[in-house]
Amino acid sequence: MDLLRIENITKRYSGHTALDNVSLSIPEGSIYGLLGPNGAGKTTLLRIINRIIVPDAGRVMLHDKEITANDICHIGYMPEERGLYKKMKLGEQAVFFAKIKGLSHKEATQKAKMWFEKFGIEHWWNKKIGDLSKGMAQKVQFIVTVLHEPKLLIFDEPFSGFDPINANLLKEEILALRDKGATIIFSTHNMSSVEELCDHITLIDKSRNILSGNVDEIRHSYGTNIFELNYRGNEQQLLQTLSGLCSVMTTETSTIGINKAKIHIADDSAVRSVIAAANESVELRSFSEVIPTMNDIFIRAVECNV
Repeated sequence: MDLLRIENITKRYSGHTALDNVSLSIPEGSIYGLLGPNGAGKTTLLRIINRIIVPDAGRVMLHDKEITANDICHIGYMPEERGLYKKMKLGEQAVFFAKIKGLSHKEATQKAKMWFEKFGIEHWWNKKIGDLSKGMAQKVQFIVTVLHEPKLLIFDEPFSGFDPINANLLKEEILALRDKGATIIFSTHNMSSVEELCDHITLIDKSRNILSGNVDEIRHSYGTNIFELNYRGNEQQLLQTLSGLCSVMTTETSTIGINKAKIHIADDSAVRSVIAAANESVELRSFSEVIPTMNDIFIRAVECNV
């Protein structure tokens, strides 16, 4: 079931089209990656979902109803340009924003203190943003975003400013929120995060949706029939056996006895024959398809959209 549907969204500014008839569907309980080069229109789309700006055409549907101002209380949004007040104490800010989203002062304070302790920053309660590094401020911004336990969470470049340890902490929290029933959208340039976290993605380029779908299905659809063999045995004997069955792209011998070969099989129906032939000539230890990374797919899709 889809929690959110973007239907034919178009947004134009003077002399520039930010979004051109963009549509996508976000399944409930999923982590959805919004990808694209700088200036592609990702942030514009996130702002439209949050009703910060309105589209020139199209609509945003939440649970099959057009999204309203009242629905925004049930959304957590962390923009790329962070929105904390520089002169306000961190604990006060967390409570303030939670109360805006409908929590009582008591509940907001309890939940804020719980999250500060969870992130090991309880001693920052009376500090101000100006006292913190960018990464530390990011933690507070994340807390403010999730504190009211919204069913829809939207993060714009959530990992920028984080070192690897804190980025991993954030990923774990995002997965935990998903497991508790939240639907999560995030815009990112970090392709490894997409592969680690996302169930589905949309790639926007030049204001249009050029690729959408399940991450695993997309990766397999971009496969190019390239396979890797790991084996024990004589390399020349293997190459002679495979001649005429497939193209050998690279070979690699190892001092520990496990050699590798990367091959291209033009015809899907020939895969079993190649495996059987290889296994007859050498001791085949593994045979696996080389699936392209999301980074490879991102580059190929954008280049094809030129």
